[in-house]
Order: sequence, then structure tokens, then C-alpha cells
Amino acid sequence: MLSTILAGYPWLAPAALAALALLSPPIGALLVSRPRAAWTLAALAALAVLVATLSPTGRELDAGCVLVVEARLTAPEPLANVVLTVPLALLVGVASRRPALGAAVTIVLALAIEAVQALVPALGRSCAADDALANGVGAAVGALLAVAALAIARRARPGADRPADRRIRTPQ
Repeated sequence: MLSTILAGYPWLAPAALAALALLSPPIGALLVSRPRAAWTLAALAALAVLVATLSPTGRELDAGCVLVVEARLTAPEPLANVVLTVPLALLVGVASRRPALGAAVTIVLALAIEAVQALVPALGRSCAADDALANGVGAAVGALLAVAALAIARRARPGADRPADRRIRTPQ
């Protein structure tokens, strides 16, 4: 289904990535002081990734995984896999104030999804190393956007990137 949509609208994945790159840092900066909201949005992003990648397609494939990496990340479908994981890495990075954690969580989820796709052929989903690579690039992009969001929040409100109980108090 995704391939069909992307074939008809090849500009969609690059446009989504550009929108994420432009909008994520300021939105992420707003979420720095609202970690509960950031965690809630991260959970929704994870759910969206799971639904998009593990919903049955109605076709059955052989169990296994294509381990040959031949994708160009600029092609619409691999770029869509990049876009898919950016929000999760960004939101976990902002919520935890640890962008590397956002990337790590997202990469582990992407690898787990590929394993499920390989082991459950009834889903009709194919496991591919290309997808895992693109998801990893998306995790890295999301983590970099989280770094930008934290920097914006720090400039706007010094100390905003630290939890309230760890802020340095100065005498008035």
C-alpha cells in the first residue's frame, strides 16, 4: 500500500522530511518543559510505527530476511522509512533530554519490527536490511533534531533542559 501511494506521489516523503526538519526543533523545544506530553506523543509515534509496519497485508510470504543492502535513501520508499522513525527518536530524545536514548530506542524498535516481519510470514510483510538501515538513519535524524530542540529550549529558558528538581537555584 505504501509503495502504491509513494509511486503516485513521489514528492510526499521528501516533503514530509523537510516539514519534520523545519517544524520539529521549535515544537520539540516547547515539549522540553512538558515531558509528560512528550512521552505521550512518543508512545503515539511508536504505536503509529507498529501499525504501519506490522499490520497484516493479506498476502503470505516466506519466512526470512533480505540481507542485501541496495537501497538509495533518496528513493521514495527508503526515504519514507527514514521519515517513519524521525518523530519517535525526536520525542523520546526530548522527553528524556537524552537524544542518544531516542536514537537507541528507535533503532531497537526498528530491529525488533524487522525480526517480527521475518519470523511471522502470515503478516505478509517483508524483512529487509534496507528498511532497518533507513529506520536507523531516521533515528539519527530524529536525535539530531532533538539536540536542536534542546538547544532552542536552553536558549529560550536557561535551565529548561534540566528537570525542575535539578535546576540550580540562585539567591535573589
